[in-house]
Amino acid sequence: MSLKVLVVDDQGIVRAGFAAVIDAEEDLTVVGEAGDGASAVRLAEELRPDVVVMDVRMPELDGIAATRIITGRQDAPRVLVLTTFDLDAYVFDALRAGASGFLLKDVQPAELLQGIRVVAAGESVLAPSATRRLIGHYASGAGAGTSPGTPAPELDSLTASQRGVLTLVAAGLNNAEIADQLGITVGTVKSHVNALLRKLGLRDRVQATILAYDLGLARPNPPGLHL
Repeated sequence: MSLKVLVVDDQGIVRAGFAAVIDAEEDLTVVGEAGDGASAVRLAEELRPDVVVMDVRMPELDGIAATRIITGRQDAPRVLVLTTFDLDAYVFDALRAGASGFLLKDVQPAELLQGIRVVAAGESVLAPSATRRLIGHYASGAGAGTSPGTPAPELDSLTASQRGVLTLVAAGLNNAEIADQLGITVGTVKSHVNALLRKLGLRDRVQATILAYDLGLARPNPPGLHL
């Protein structure tokens, strides 16, 4: 079955361009388009897309606020924020609002398509510049003590293995790298990730990373980082 995608951008020509690129793929189908955040919220409820490709700066309701509303609903779609503006506030606010990814609009079509598939699969994707900003934010201590936007988790509910995997997720390692470092299978890593997300009430690895830094469970480790 095709992944259903909702494209949201206030510029019609940009919106149409993204929709054409996405709709040309056999496994992706654009089910709707919206030109502002309010329409995006309404269409996300009506059309039940798997992924919402969301612009940030829009009239009536901006993309950050729309993302927060959409991801706050039951059985919410994944949101991939796509913006021209690589600003700290946009990166942090989008992720805290519940976005599973953040890419710039100058991304290559293949990267956009891969990003959609990645977030639909429950993973996360961040532009390299956004990753550097996120880690730099915590390296400077600016993120210490802030709320991750979810209820305070009971880390005691995690097993030692799950806590170790959470730390490595926050360090930017993918499943294969975590498996290699811990000497376990990729399937076991996936099981640990799914279990810790469920126990902590988190949607994806981006939220897990933010939470780990907020709680001091992880420390910045910029080299080689790739959420």
